[in-house]
Amino acid sequence: MTTFTWQGTAQNGEVRKGTMDAADQAEVDRRLRSQNIDPELIKKKGMSFNFGGKVRVPTNTLVIFTRQFATMIDAGLPIVQCLELLGGAEPHAKFKAVIAQIKDELESGSTLSDAMRKHPGVFDNLYTALVNAGEEAGILDTVMNRLAIEIEKSQKLKRKVKGAFTYPIIVLVVALLVVIGLLYKVIPTFTAMFSEMGGGELPLPTQIVVGMSEFVQNNIMYMVGLIIVASFALRWFMGNPTTRAMFDKFILKAPLFGPLVRKSAVARFTRTLGTMVSSGVPIVDSLEIVAQTSGNMTIESAILYVKDKISEGQNMVDPLLETDVFPSMVVQMIGVGESTGALDTMLNKIADFYEDEVDMAVENLTSLLEPILMVGLGGVVGGILIAMYMPIFTMAGNIKA
Repeated sequence: MTTFTWQGTAQNGEVRKGTMDAADQAEVDRRLRSQNIDPELIKKKGMSFNFGGKVRVPTNTLVIFTRQFATMIDAGLPIVQCLELLGGAEPHAKFKAVIAQIKDELESGSTLSDAMRKHPGVFDNLYTALVNAGEEAGILDTVMNRLAIEIEKSQKLKRKVKGAFTYPIIVLVVALLVVIGLLYKVIPTFTAMFSEMGGGELPLPTQIVVGMSEFVQNNIMYMVGLIIVASFALRWFMGNPTTRAMFDKFILKAPLFGPLVRKSAVARFTRTLGTMVSSGVPIVDSLEIVAQTSGNMTIESAILYVKDKISEGQNMVDPLLETDVFPSMVVQMIGVGESTGALDTMLNKIADFYEDEVDMAVENLTSLLEPILMVGLGGVVGGILIAMYMPIFTMAGNIKA
């Protein structure tokens, strides 16, 4: 990710500027336009000692800070004093400096949310929007506790989904390295032994394995170069908005992994939206921020479409159904919550249900892939070894005869 500085004009004519972490300028442009800001200048941020947009804080550190902050505010301490105490006890050096800068901003007359917005690498749009809502409603301690819960649950959900994808990738990489190692180091030893023994024509499976070994021997450097190029190509593919949109659309419909990604997206969407609505953030602003934190461009486009329709005076249910992204049960439950005035409660119930569904989906996926990958890896390695021992068995049979 690269940090960009931008300047643009909002719909009300106000000139705005700031920084944003993104893969490229096209992504910055797209995200600004989704916020109804017309970009005028987007450029890479030069070297600077400003911590805004630069610092990355571990999730656990941010959760502890948020919970301690909520406890201190609930105890009646002034915000400046809270920040002074938290900054003095903070072991993370860069985060300590950020807290000190926020405290200075508050002493200069800034609001807490505005001071936090100057450090987008630490406090994202969701965080600052909830803090702003808490300030305006006078429930900052309650909002900070909700934030801590939201961050913890979001991080837990991400770890589960990432773990489901990581396991098969690791097994496949290990299998590939084992096969290449056999072909590059072990098979040539067998080939030399067969040549010395002069056992005649080798069986077809053995010839295939020997041919693969010779190919690896002759092209190992090209293969390494191809892997490096492929890794850079994959990084470009995932960073380019057009190709990333294609991938995000595909992954939602992919077998095995598609249902897991969709369920995790629904859980993240409902949890985040429920937290924002219960904290008093307007529904249109909430949807805009939720779209940015969705992690999937197809989901993001669907949420922004719903936001636009709500801005035009429609309810939430019909646009959600039109997107064909969210399950009908989820849309119906949201409709019930919207009509009864308990939207935040209903969203949190949906989030609880789908987080359990993600747990179950990860377990089922792991239990399904584990034997398939093990059998596949064992079959490939065992097949190679059997192919190389076939000439030995043939020679032993000839000697016995």
